[in-house]
Amino acid sequence: MLRPGEAAVTVRTKKFITNRLLQRKQFVVEVIHPGLAGVSKSDLKEKIAKMYKVQDASCVLMYGFKVAFGGGRSTGFGMIYDSLVAAKKFEPKYRLTRFGMGKAKGVARKQRKEKKNRAKKVRGAKKAAVLGNK
Repeated sequence: MLRPGEAAVTVRTKKFITNRLLQRKQFVVEVIHPGLAGVSKSDLKEKIAKMYKVQDASCVLMYGFKVAFGGGRSTGFGMIYDSLVAAKKFEPKYRLTRFGMGKAKGVARKQRKEKKNRAKKVRGAKKAAVLGNK
């Protein structure tokens, strides 16, 4: 579904490097989008996958987009992995989580600390209930 001004979006890649050691192609992505605040990464992922004839669009990872002053142009970093196995092997865990390929770390630090401090205030069986050990 095309939104107003979507046809005017131009995607260019610069500094294209094939990195055999990490089983990927890496590049700088320049997006020209006059009249739009920004372009969604999922739309860009599909366009890049089509440009470079990638079978699985989930092997295309993009991040670090910054909109140029005055708007209308964004630049970011992109990578096309040879396979999902390679992506999971070489990408940092936090980035895999961000792209929906890894698993979340668990409970946030602040929540752990609040739970610990609640547990300090009670003793015995009530403490087990607060900690969730029942």
